[in-house]
Amino acid sequence: MPQFAANLSMLFTEVPFAQRFERAARAGFSFVECQFPYELAASEIRQLLDSHGLTMVLHNLPAGDWVAGDRGIACDPARVNEFQAGVVQAISYATTLGVKKINCLAGKLPEGVSEPLARQTLIDNLRYAATALAPHGIQLLIEPINRFDIPGFLLDSTAKALSVIAELGEPGEQHEPGKLNKHPVLLQYDVYHAQRMEGELAANLQKYLHCIGHIQIADNPGRHEPGTGEINFPFLFDWIDQLGYAGVIGAEYKPSSTTEESLGWMQATILG
Repeated sequence: MPQFAANLSMLFTEVPFAQRFERAARAGFSFVECQFPYELAASEIRQLLDSHGLTMVLHNLPAGDWVAGDRGIACDPARVNEFQAGVVQAISYATTLGVKKINCLAGKLPEGVSEPLARQTLIDNLRYAATALAPHGIQLLIEPINRFDIPGFLLDSTAKALSVIAELGEPGEQHEPGKLNKHPVLLQYDVYHAQRMEGELAANLQKYLHCIGHIQIADNPGRHEPGTGEINFPFLFDWIDQLGYAGVIGAEYKPSSTTEESLGWMQATILG
């Protein structure tokens, strides 16, 4: 049976970030993740996790000025120093919080920068980040994001992300159920983005499982909770189990009402 993490950047937004940990625990989550933990001190978040018996499984590298429109800076050759400083900050948070997976948002193609240069900058930055994370036992991930939600995002398909991973060293094609091949960078497979760009979720999860370090979910259209759109999540959860994925699945969706009212899908999955 899948285990789920509440994405505290998307869920329980009815209350401030610091109060979402208690809400998640009360709703039945043992695991949480977030996009960016940096608005609170790492020590404060550690205390919140401990107080509510939660484990944080994932957060992102700093991604620039989100309010101003940045969606990652890893492909921008003018911001390499900023990216490297963000890696240091992310490691400080992850080691304090016990986080073992960090996601890197590639970012949008910068104005005046060619796509080949942006891609090479991304690869160089990923190599730097993976090397810095490795001694701490932290896995680096990259996430394809659909071009409809974020026009111009450099990695807008699974294929593009996998081509970057391959250039950093191809994971072996064989895998044991529930185990990942060691690799500097793995794929964060977001079901919502994948459905919008390419579909074939079951086949692609099977094909790319050896490259997948984390799975996130939301339904389509709308990026709301499972059961509000076209994706057959009961089938998909069973399929992910059959494939041997042993990681936590991140619930990164926009609740169609309140977060608590949106969680019926999880109770149905757990109770069978």
